[in-house]
Amino acid sequence: MTTTAGAAVDPVGAATGRNLSGDAAGAARARRLAQSVLPVVGTLVVFLGIWLAVSYLVLSPERREILVPPPQEVLTDSLLRWSHLQPMLRALLLDVAVSMIGLVIASVLGVLAAIVMSQASWLERGLYPFAILLQVVPILAIVPLLGLWFNYGINGRVVVCVIIAIFPMIANTLFGIHAAEQGAHDLFTLHKASRWQRLAKLQLPGALPSLFAGLRISSGLSVIGALVGDFFFVQGQPGLGTLLSTYIARVQSTDLFAAILLSSLYGVVVFAVFTALSTLAVGSWYRGARAARSGT
Repeated sequence: MTTTAGAAVDPVGAATGRNLSGDAAGAARARRLAQSVLPVVGTLVVFLGIWLAVSYLVLSPERREILVPPPQEVLTDSLLRWSHLQPMLRALLLDVAVSMIGLVIASVLGVLAAIVMSQASWLERGLYPFAILLQVVPILAIVPLLGLWFNYGINGRVVVCVIIAIFPMIANTLFGIHAAEQGAHDLFTLHKASRWQRLAKLQLPGALPSLFAGLRISSGLSVIGALVGDFFFVQGQPGLGTLLSTYIARVQSTDLFAAILLSSLYGVVVFAVFTALSTLAVGSWYRGARAARSGT
């Protein structure tokens, strides 16, 4: 059976020889796009509906202005007023820089730590508890130390990002390195591969899916770390976390909600970007490898 130029084979009717025209293929792509976009739009509509209901049906007018201002007031009084929006955007740009610097440092240190721990079981047993300690230590408890060591400005905020974001990189990369199949290890042993050849050509390439999964998690945590650092380290240019503290103290509810929306949007964008990067880097061959294993 041959297909005409510019036509796509209908996956449902391939056995009957039916072909999809260009318009039908475009309609299929539109349906797939709608299936991806409509749930997001629906969730947003429901969220706005609940927000409006709480503002107008649950709260009195006096409490509404303080506790939950309606979304249109947040838009008109904060997001569409340049005098209110400008400091938020400056703070957001600072948090972008802090979170990305912290993420890069956490990623490099996390991968290196995982590689070191993978080389010997005694190294993993000795170092992994300290990685867990970084994950569970309360940031508030070590703020005085971090301030003394790294000052209370940008450096301290970056360190907070690193502490919060490094553990998923260590745990996921180490898991991926250990996940190489025994048959592949036996093949490398048969060819008398060195430890570093085994690491570079087998373990690290096989760990990429786990590494990128850790990167997605750490990217979101780095955003949280930047905001948390803003709360504790207030010297220098304010970040969104600093502005949030200021808005709470001054009871500027519309500005508070606007800053929360901006920080949430930034977190969603960061997670989406690193998810797309993961798909581009390892998505196709990783899905193919899983399908090949499941088919055997």
